[in-house]
Amino acid sequence: MNSNISRLYQIANKDNRTIIGLMSGTSFDGLDIALCHIKGSGKDTVVEVLNFITKDYDISFKEDLKSVFAKKTADLELVVLLNEFIGSYHADLILQCLDEWNVDPQDVDAIASHGQTIFHAPKRLHGQQKFGNGTLQIGDGDHIAVKTGIITLSDFRQKHIAAGGEGAPLALYGDYLMFSSKGENRVMLNIGGIANFTYLPADDSEGCFSTDVGPGNTLMDQFVQQQYPGNYYDKNGEIAAQGNVNEKLLSALLADPFFTQPVPKTTGPELFSLNYLQNAISVAGCERLSNVDVMATLAEFTAQGIIMPIEQISGVKDFQIYISGGGMYNPIVTGYIGSHFKQTLKSTADLGIHPDAKEAVLFAVLANETLAGGNTDFSASGAPSVSMGKISFPS
Repeated sequence: MNSNISRLYQIANKDNRTIIGLMSGTSFDGLDIALCHIKGSGKDTVVEVLNFITKDYDISFKEDLKSVFAKKTADLELVVLLNEFIGSYHADLILQCLDEWNVDPQDVDAIASHGQTIFHAPKRLHGQQKFGNGTLQIGDGDHIAVKTGIITLSDFRQKHIAAGGEGAPLALYGDYLMFSSKGENRVMLNIGGIANFTYLPADDSEGCFSTDVGPGNTLMDQFVQQQYPGNYYDKNGEIAAQGNVNEKLLSALLADPFFTQPVPKTTGPELFSLNYLQNAISVAGCERLSNVDVMATLAEFTAQGIIMPIEQISGVKDFQIYISGGGMYNPIVTGYIGSHFKQTLKSTADLGIHPDAKEAVLFAVLANETLAGGNTDFSASGAPSVSMGKISFPS
């Protein structure tokens, strides 16, 4: 037997596994690295986060990513070069962390790498009848595996599409396995570049689902980067707090058919771009609107995109929202949501997982299912019941 296959077999048969989960989001803040101890699989999954950190990206790397991100036309040579470079760069950051944590790479069973999304194209967005759903994450898993010496699972979203899904959101799988509760209806809200949530009914039966709901931080981030050079996001909602919501612009922003489509659904910055914003400004006749008023309106827009589909959860009045993602630190957005639902928003920290680490942990759990589980039936939720992640060996 090939030694790599033998090693994989040994890992799959262990009672527990040490897995590093990686997440690099559309805000390009840095690489989230979660060192996880995972026991069991399926509904018996128990996760302990041993260490977590976000390794910041340098400015030149962020600019390289921005130059190819969410664009119909991009420098193909740079895309090819970044695929290798990101994998190698992420491997360096992992090795730095392991050294800082005094962890021997040989003691890590696997790495689960989300990669860097550069284009997300569900059919409902691209509209080309000849083609199905598509998505592309770069940051090659082979480069991570070879450089770290650790078996690496990557490119998770392609199996989801191959099995009939749209490639996103994948949060349902981890949320269901980690956070389901028979005593509470839960909405697991993640406000990243795109906002999504998973609904987990208390009776743990049919009715759970996960869906994108619209822009999380992406439009606010893009506008800040355009209008406030040197800044990448509206820290603590300070810019939006200075402005007033413009109702005409808000109505124009909410007029897209995406918001009336049934859930579950997926979207991306390919739709919610600066062009989308500029078109809404033109329709609303708000060309002279101040930057702070635009930001205030975008914050309300993000909140309304989240509120509307949560309100539509069939037959459910009592639920608790648990929040994660960078948007949880924007008090303008979270204030709208909490006020509307008349509740204090909790975070996944109340359930034992730091909210900043949640998405990285999710991919560690997905990798664990591929290695040792894969027996949970998600068909009642409308999601494919598949094992995800291509396996790269270090030798």
